[in-house]
Amino acid sequence: RELRLIEYFRASKYEDPMKVVYLSRHFEVTLIDFEENRVILASRDITETERVDAMRRDFIANASHELRTPLTVISGFLEHAQDPEIMNSISPEDQQRQLKLMHRQAEHMTVLVSDMLMLSRLESDVVVDDVSIDMPRLLEQQLSEAQALSNGRHEFEADIAQVRLLGSHQEVSSVVSNLLSNAVRYTPDGGRISLQWAIQQGAPMLSVSDTGTGIAPEHLPRLTERFYRVNKDQSRATKGTGLGLAIVKHVLIRHQAELKITSKVGEGTSFMARFPAERLL
Repeated sequence: RELRLIEYFRASKYEDPMKVVYLSRHFEVTLIDFEENRVILASRDITETERVDAMRRDFIANASHELRTPLTVISGFLEHAQDPEIMNSISPEDQQRQLKLMHRQAEHMTVLVSDMLMLSRLESDVVVDDVSIDMPRLLEQQLSEAQALSNGRHEFEADIAQVRLLGSHQEVSSVVSNLLSNAVRYTPDGGRISLQWAIQQGAPMLSVSDTGTGIAPEHLPRLTERFYRVNKDQSRATKGTGLGLAIVKHVLIRHQAELKITSKVGEGTSFMARFPAERLL
């Protein structure tokens, strides 16, 4: 670091600042001509800026990667469709199979783009559109959708208190939807999924538990990162976008709520969202 600073000083080219890492912090150093043979050294801590820039780069890279596969599949089949000779050599059954595959990939891209837009809105919109949410009704609706997604492969149980919540209906609904759909995707056939909405120690608590595959301890701190996957192959097979828990985290932050995740490999996982008592109606 000292050598770099000396070289920067001797070069006498101060138009561009120099970046330095010291004690895990990032600094931007600038030299300004002051008097003959004298300069002013100015430094600025840019650690947070660098972190945000790195997250933005990772997000763009991951989003591009996620979109590349479905786009490749769709464009490849469409290229075949434009060639009469190739199409004549493909049986009607295979043509239908290709159309269904293109449709599934298009649906995946639609969900992915929708999740990315929602994340962007959550990060940029500082105001929560608070309304009185009929939580029992919302939870029953989301439970029905989860049961439809399960298609009879899982056992469901629910314990729902007759309590309303002050918050954004759309955002809270997204939290419940993501937690339940994740439970369905990662719980083997015959497993049990539990939904609870209750008052604990004076505060409203939402809990979604399953008897699924479970998550190793080293993965738990990173679960809410965008596009983070414990098992990439399994996530793609279950049509996950990798953004669901990131959305959950941002919604709960906006509602001053805390998320606690407990899990044991082979036994299941529990997601518990504790809202502040002030949002209890």
